[in-house]
Amino acid sequence: MKLRVLLVDDHRMFREALRALLERSPNIEVVAETGNGSDTLAQIAETSPDIVCMDIGLPGMNGVETTRRLKAAHPAIKVIALSIYAERRYVLDMIEAGASAYVTKDEASDELLRAIDAVQRNRSYLCPDVATLLTHGIARSEKNAVSQVRLGNRERQVLQQVAKGSTSIQIAARMNIAASTVEVHRRNIMRKLDLHSVAELTRYVISYGLDND
Repeated sequence: MKLRVLLVDDHRMFREALRALLERSPNIEVVAETGNGSDTLAQIAETSPDIVCMDIGLPGMNGVETTRRLKAAHPAIKVIALSIYAERRYVLDMIEAGASAYVTKDEASDELLRAIDAVQRNRSYLCPDVATLLTHGIARSEKNAVSQVRLGNRERQVLQQVAKGSTSIQIAARMNIAASTVEVHRRNIMRKLDLHSVAELTRYVISYGLDND
C-alpha cells in the first residue's frame, strides 16, 4: 500500500517540484496539495493522508498552528515541517506542535524522501542543517542550564544521535560500541533528564541556548 502524502506550501511552483519528486517513488501517492492552513484541515478530512509535508510560513494560520490543530484532531498523521529557516526557535515550535521531522527547503529533495521513510517507521528526522544545531545545543546545555544534570561524554554523543532520529544499531555502528551499551546510555540519559520520549529529548537539545546564538 502506498503512503498517502498531502503537500502544504503557499508557493505553487515549489509544490509542483515536490510532487514531481515524490511521485517518482513507487511507494508514495500525493493525494492533494494546498497553500494555506484552513484548506489543509479540510483536505485532511477528505483525503485521509498518512503524512503531511507542512510549510511553516503559510498565510493566515501558519504551519505551527495548523500542525497543532491537525495533531489534536488526527494524532496518527505524521507531519514533516518544511521551512527556509534552520533556526532553533522554528524547529522547536514545530516539534512542540507535533511535527516528527524538520527539513529545510534548501535540502528538500533527497532529505524529504529520507524524512518520509523515517516518520513512516515512527522515527524522528532532522535534516543535516538542523542536526548541526543539536551539536551546538548539547554543548551549550552543559554550560548554560542552571539545573542541568551533568551528562558524560558518551551520553552526550548518544543524546545527539538519538535526537537526530538514529536507531540504537546505527548509533552503535558509528560509535563502535555494542547496541546494548547504547540502550544503557539511552536509559541513563532519560532517567537523568526525566524525559520519556525521543521528541522530548529533541526539544531538550534544541531549547537550550536559544538566546545564546
